[in-house]
Amino acid sequence: MYDFDLLCVGSGPAGQRAAVQAAKTGKRAAIVEKRSVVGGVCAETGTIPSKTLREAVLFFAGVAGRTAGNSPVRLEGRPAAEHLLARVNEVVQRECEVMEAQLRRNDVVVIRGEGSFIDPHTVHIDGAGGPRSVTAANIVIAVGTRPASPPGAPVDDEVVVTSDRLRYLPRLPRIMTVVGAGVIGIEYASMFAALGIAVTVVEQRARPLEFLDHEIMDELIHQMRKRNVIFRLGETVERVEIVEGPPRRTILLLESGKRLVSDLVLYAAGRQGATDRLNLEAAGLEADTRGRITVDGQFRTRVPHIFAAGDVIGYPSLAATSSEQGRLAACHALGLPVGPMAEHFPIGIYSVPEISMVGAPEHELTARHVPYEVGVARYREIARGQILGDESGLFKMLFHRDDRRLLGAHAIGTDATELIHIGQAVLGLGGGLDYFLETVFNYPTFAECYKVAALNAANKLAL
Repeated sequence: MYDFDLLCVGSGPAGQRAAVQAAKTGKRAAIVEKRSVVGGVCAETGTIPSKTLREAVLFFAGVAGRTAGNSPVRLEGRPAAEHLLARVNEVVQRECEVMEAQLRRNDVVVIRGEGSFIDPHTVHIDGAGGPRSVTAANIVIAVGTRPASPPGAPVDDEVVVTSDRLRYLPRLPRIMTVVGAGVIGIEYASMFAALGIAVTVVEQRARPLEFLDHEIMDELIHQMRKRNVIFRLGETVERVEIVEGPPRRTILLLESGKRLVSDLVLYAAGRQGATDRLNLEAAGLEADTRGRITVDGQFRTRVPHIFAAGDVIGYPSLAATSSEQGRLAACHALGLPVGPMAEHFPIGIYSVPEISMVGAPEHELTARHVPYEVGVARYREIARGQILGDESGLFKMLFHRDDRRLLGAHAIGTDATELIHIGQAVLGLGGGLDYFLETVFNYPTFAECYKVAALNAANKLAL
């Protein structure tokens, strides 16, 4: 009756995982992708490029953990943009090839072109081969997001850019302003600051990344300020102007009256769901003012056979969670037995230094009146921290005072996003302080932080 059992609009982590899940159960699955490569924003302009760029920055800047012998890697002068971005293009191409191969191996049909609804079961596709229409019993919307536009000056990929266009930057600036202190803004601000670029961060909120543990975030701000990053918090951008020069520069006019002159403005103040060209009305759907689609606990929209997953549904907007959302959406669409999404998932911020967390932060436990104790380990006390030259890292765990259950784990420093998974496993299995006191970790590794932090918490509880 239909061309496909499951059709995914978008090939990012959510769409790709949904299609593969359907194909593995013998269903006819397809993906509609308007880009020339699969992988969506994650592969082409977001997660993969930004994390690869970060590794290049750490290498060229000689940051802890990326050293040659006993001496930090140094260049005579700053690296050029092409030095940093060469590896990015190589990794993006390779990742896209891996994804294409996975889809072919699972017999997932990839239809190139831009999709839009004709009716709840039919999607029109405009592609290089001409327009066509396909039908599907179930549809997963996984179109992701795009950056919000700056007020005033247009994005020109030279002096005004968004995060989606940074990988095409022709040259590195000497003075840079980042508008927005969300995850993307903080990540890029810290990367460019590590290269010695003068960075100013403008954020309308009083505190960046409010969901993070406050002590961890305070440490990140402290370390970024040590690299001469200036934070303009509680400030709103009125408009952006371009001065033709030479050289071409930007002027940010803030509502407070301040004027910030920069060689480059990175506008990272929010993202919009990429739903405006989907013709959602034809499917009986609508998006909110930020282009996002509302779903229930099964990722089902108000049209029963249409699902949505990934960044287009909002928080947490992580590649890892988007992938799992896509899998679960496909299972619910096809009537496969599946449980709810795991309650505890890790969050990674790939700043310099990186941050990761799982579970509740201190301020949340305090607001809920949960009695807890803190165990802390500092990288300067850990042999691995000394080996890699990272003496500023911090790791902490939160335990319930009564039953000693683990409530949360938070880290800042080298390999924090890798370190956090031990805490995620213990948290998910309902473990607590006694496990960390009794177990043995490889030495010398950062996992030793768990033992040191557990002993610290046990000493406090003994008092």
